[in-house]
Amino acid sequence: MLKELFANRVQPDNPSRLEGLFPQMNFDDAILFTAGSPAEELFPKEAIRQAYLDAMDLEGAHTFQYHTVSGPIELREKLAVRAQQKMQIENAKPENIMLTAGGQQGIDLIAKLLLNKGDGLVVEAPTYVGALSSFDMYEPSYHEVDLEPDGMNLDQLEEILKTNNIKMLYTVADFHNPGGVTMSIAKRKRLVELANQYNFIILEDTPYRDLRYVGEALPAIKHFDTEDRVVFLSSFSKVLMPTLRLGWMVASKQIIQRLYKLKEAADLEVPNITASAVNQYLEKNDLDEHIKQLIQVYSLKRQVMFDALQREMPEGVKATCPDGGFFTWLTVPDEINTTDLLYQSATPDAHIAYVPSKNFYAFKDHTNGMRLNFTGLTPDEINDGMHRLGEVLDKAMNNVAVK
Repeated sequence: MLKELFANRVQPDNPSRLEGLFPQMNFDDAILFTAGSPAEELFPKEAIRQAYLDAMDLEGAHTFQYHTVSGPIELREKLAVRAQQKMQIENAKPENIMLTAGGQQGIDLIAKLLLNKGDGLVVEAPTYVGALSSFDMYEPSYHEVDLEPDGMNLDQLEEILKTNNIKMLYTVADFHNPGGVTMSIAKRKRLVELANQYNFIILEDTPYRDLRYVGEALPAIKHFDTEDRVVFLSSFSKVLMPTLRLGWMVASKQIIQRLYKLKEAADLEVPNITASAVNQYLEKNDLDEHIKQLIQVYSLKRQVMFDALQREMPEGVKATCPDGGFFTWLTVPDEINTTDLLYQSATPDAHIAYVPSKNFYAFKDHTNGMRLNFTGLTPDEINDGMHRLGEVLDKAMNNVAVK
């Protein structure tokens, strides 16, 4: 009886892409390459603790009162400066900054703002599973564009644009989740030109942007925006702590004001204690110095991962070597279904887990890939896990060859 009352978006026949994504393992020697987790030992625990105390001292009991949907102006001023200096978004001002409950809420709010049922939405293939999970709620008409070593295939995109009415495009331009690639400057410029020509909004999701291990930082896609068509989205989850659930967007005032209406309807306001604490952290600490420490540790882990992949993977397995971020992407022969492999062999026999490719595609039709995280593991765990994965893949590929 109750099922008849539920909206279509939450019917059991339409499970969330995030449901069951990470297998549960109780093995003492389990090694998990699954979640995009920062290294806990690098969290600035004492500095954040002091930041919360400073925030309470500054406002007293009023810290815990109702506040506003826009959040502290001081924090938005700092983020506007950061957007100008680090992302090269020269015209960013405090009124262009919106605070969200993590980057995920930003994705959901933009989808809610733009997408009616059946509206055209372009996503990369593969793309971030959390974004797809949010987009699914609004029942768009998906169009996939393949990833290339320098970002999405814009020739393929233009062919889609010529014959379809596209309202929105979602991209992870820096150290792609899950693909690991970074969009080139030339493609960033051309993507904005296509948005202007074909009248669509670009959501530039870039939580990993600060974590570059090789090369020089590129201007954000938003840097090239000439008609306010790009929404830049970032987060403190990867560079401070995920539990803060504090994301931030840069967009035109026209877009921001409409997003405020949606956020007010969802949760009324930004949690003031957290936003004020982050503001105090930025006031009294050097975020970029902290990021340098992260880069030093994560770049070593990245290299350990890539060296182990080169050493342990059987012939026919391909891996990306990202210039930054949290992930590498493995592609195996088409005959190998990585979801089946995970549950039938990798988890029960080798006690390792990865995220299979299926749910990173809008139509769930690619089953020969996997995402591996390296930031949350030690070098020894990475080496051990890659050795186990190599054995699992070698056995599976040999079995396919025999058949």
